[in-house]
Amino acid sequence: MFYTLTCPNCKILKRMLDEVLPQYGDKFQLKRSLANSPRGMVRTMKLGIHSVPTLLIDNKITFRSVPKKEELINTLNSLINH
Repeated sequence: MFYTLTCPNCKILKRMLDEVLPQYGDKFQLKRSLANSPRGMVRTMKLGIHSVPTLLIDNKITFRSVPKKEELINTLNSLINH
């Protein structure tokens, strides 16, 4: 998850992930990257990320904003079932 400290939607997505991910055990691991840190800026440029929050799953941009909770759950479920 790419985020910034001042982004209100980033806080919403983080809270949603904290709520949803535990039901998947160790299938998914939340890694956060501060988009406006020196290291984060390099990664965002390489990946073509221009806004936050941006959520990557398996190094692919999956959401460029806060998804609906059921949309997030459906996406995670579809990845497990493949």
